[in-house]
Amino acid sequence: MTQVERRNRPRAADVLVVDDEDDIRELLELSLMRMGLACDTAGSVTAARALLTERRYRLCLTDMRLPDGDGLELVEHIQAVQPGLPVAVITAFGSIETAIRALKLGAFDFVTKPVELKALRELVQHALRLREGESAEHVAAPAERNLIGRSAAFTQLCSQAQKLARNQAPVFIHGESGTGKEVIARLIHARGARAAGPFVPVNCGAISPELMESEFFGHRKGSFTGASADKSGLFQAASGGTLFLDEIGELPLAMQVKLLRAIQERAVRPVGAHAEEPVDVRILSASHQDLGRLVAEGRFRQDLFFRINVITLRVPPLRERREDIPDLAAHILARLAVREGEAPRRLSAEALELLQRYDFPGNVRELENLLERACALCEGVEIGSGDLGVDADCTPLVVPAVGGAERPGTPPSDPGAPGDAGEEVERLRIIRALEQTRWNRSAAARSLGMTLRQLRYRLQKWGME
Repeated sequence: MTQVERRNRPRAADVLVVDDEDDIRELLELSLMRMGLACDTAGSVTAARALLTERRYRLCLTDMRLPDGDGLELVEHIQAVQPGLPVAVITAFGSIETAIRALKLGAFDFVTKPVELKALRELVQHALRLREGESAEHVAAPAERNLIGRSAAFTQLCSQAQKLARNQAPVFIHGESGTGKEVIARLIHARGARAAGPFVPVNCGAISPELMESEFFGHRKGSFTGASADKSGLFQAASGGTLFLDEIGELPLAMQVKLLRAIQERAVRPVGAHAEEPVDVRILSASHQDLGRLVAEGRFRQDLFFRINVITLRVPPLRERREDIPDLAAHILARLAVREGEAPRRLSAEALELLQRYDFPGNVRELENLLERACALCEGVEIGSGDLGVDADCTPLVVPAVGGAERPGTPPSDPGAPGDAGEEVERLRIIRALEQTRWNRSAAARSLGMTLRQLRYRLQKWGME
């Protein structure tokens, strides 16, 4: 190849910019060139399709309104011809509904006009990191190592989660308590463009309503009594990463309004501040409640519901994936053995069969509790069906023995449950025995007529370890 031919050969471009306004195309091209990225530009859907036929790109930026079509049409076309290509749409200010439609069709993210260069740079960096992560050899993240199961329902869930990791759309994860919604959220974060950023989980039902605004958005020194210094909020802590809002249905209506604005404007105003601060976070949310029903009852804002519910991911309960119970049980028992520094226990055939017949209203969390209790109470290496705290008819055993202690096969009650007199009697009895033996647990266990393992189990359950 001659020098002239080499000089005239079309260069490879990183980004395809599609917009019918010359000044917007020029602005975007200059901004991307400053980031070291080469661009191709097109002013119509037809021209963009022609370039996509000839070349492959790392990112496509497209306006929503084009002379011979719209950005949504181009998003669909790219999903068909270059399915791995991230597409970001440029939409008019306030056209959130259009942006949501684009996200549902598979767009990576969106920016609003007038385009802010800082937001554009962040979007491009996230998109390119996504492509780099796909080309690199994948090493399982901690969240993925906790994904145990081979059932069709669970395999489909993991496949959907990995697809959703490819874009920045808000995802609502719906499932019963104990199904592992946070684990799925961590998978979406770990396989996405924000994997290098923080994952910040927050239980919306665990924050006092009076402190919510400060916790979410931060505050300035002197903004209220006790605010002795500036404090960043959860949005700022998740900058560049993912904010996971667990049990979002517990948010009071007043906070829902402020959260909606923060999500839509991608900016927050700390308590006591005079101006908003831009934030770069992806929102994932979850609840065991039916948000649609809460909207109908007036307990959840419809506009916030539509904003966070761009894509819904349903986590199946354990009773819909019974074939995963043996693998889950083996994983939990191995983890408990590592924690205790002992050889792992195993389930007898009868115990495993009983677990696979049980409906697990508490799902995976209940399975963990049953196995933890069984390890604490059984003396051998094999856990029998009588150690599980589940009767042969698959009902939990809850009958306390004389003196407040549990009989073998009875799951411990929730220490925080109101009105649990038997549990409180036993707690006081154990504390008294510990005080009398100067907190010698072995001596206290002997005086109580239980093994050291049984005593340690109770102390751990009550947070007294």
